[in-house]
Amino acid sequence: MIPQAPKGTDDILPPASEKWRTLLRGFEDLARRYGYALTMTPLFEATELFSRGVGEETEVVEKQMYTFADKSDRSLTLRPEATASVVRAYLGAGLQGVFKGYYAGPMFRYEQPQSGRRRQFFQVGVEYLAEPSPDADVEVIEVGYRLLADAGVTGVGVRLNTLGDPADRAAYRDELRSFLRGRAGDLSPDARRRLEGNPLRVLDSKADAEVVADAPAPIDSIGGEAAAHFSGVRAGLDRAGIPYEIAPRLVRGLDYYNRTVFEYVSADYTAAQDALGGGGRYDPLAEMLGGPPVAAVGLAMGVDRIVLAMPDPEPAGPDVFVVLADPQRRAEALGMVGRLREAGLWAEMDLGERSLKAQFKVAGRRSARLVAVVGDEWDEGEVTVRRMADGEESRVAIEEVPAWASR
Repeated sequence: MIPQAPKGTDDILPPASEKWRTLLRGFEDLARRYGYALTMTPLFEATELFSRGVGEETEVVEKQMYTFADKSDRSLTLRPEATASVVRAYLGAGLQGVFKGYYAGPMFRYEQPQSGRRRQFFQVGVEYLAEPSPDADVEVIEVGYRLLADAGVTGVGVRLNTLGDPADRAAYRDELRSFLRGRAGDLSPDARRRLEGNPLRVLDSKADAEVVADAPAPIDSIGGEAAAHFSGVRAGLDRAGIPYEIAPRLVRGLDYYNRTVFEYVSADYTAAQDALGGGGRYDPLAEMLGGPPVAAVGLAMGVDRIVLAMPDPEPAGPDVFVVLADPQRRAEALGMVGRLREAGLWAEMDLGERSLKAQFKVAGRRSARLVAVVGDEWDEGEVTVRRMADGEESRVAIEEVPAWASR
């Protein structure tokens, strides 16, 4: 029996992988245009990083982490998210001042697999450190919004909220706890367990949505500075033309957030897990990890979900497919393939010993844009090039084929 991929993981093969390729290349280009540089961190970290940074009473730390002891009995965890790792790297490198980094890679959470929710899932994201301005929040939100727009996802909007500053959050936590105590009998077992230690997590619980529908909202408890910051974020989103709605009970699932929190949804993508990505401001995280205060805001986008929401791309194929009319000219044909690739073109050739007709069929199946025929014309320094869309043929000088194909 052939071994199967582990539950909650996926093999991404062509042609499905073309969506992934399109999205990842688009994200890298977008991040570059906004000034973010590639940042790479390990796939596994000391477990303490996530228990301290993400929060010991979050569902991620309590239930979903892949944690194991190495051969020296050190507790390690496959990363369930990347933000804590990026901040650790920033602090560990002794960096100071503004830092803008982007990342792309797999994350791991032990969850019940469903559409768009996998145990190994892929995220792309950006982190903007040491900049407290609300305009940094706006820029980060804009990056995610533009990524979805560029990927062809329709009906995209932003859910937006603010958690206020730590003192605001503490006061709100007490208020919410008091509210929930009065309804403890109606809460799920998980919500009752979290009520005292981390009541904000109850707002995330779909099982308790009806119970918390009329709960007090974080936005009603924020102080003056946090309110001014949130006004700046809203003004910036209005200026950028990014549609958003206030989601007063949006808190996100991790403990390091303060002030702005947000997530992206699409009216045309419906699933149990409907957020295509999200993030927020996490000014407390650096201190939670033992470092100095560092203002910070970032986002993470769920590639698996975005791919499900993207339209199917047009079939992609080689720019030029080289076919061999004269088997004696195989070396010349292979040389042409090499020169086309050096010129930045996607070039292929069937390496079997098929007939000319069969080679054209292969070119058609691969959706080749052009076919270059290496035959008797080679002695005159030319090849015949056929445009596959309409069958139009031209004789082109060998050395001019790369430029001709680039048109």
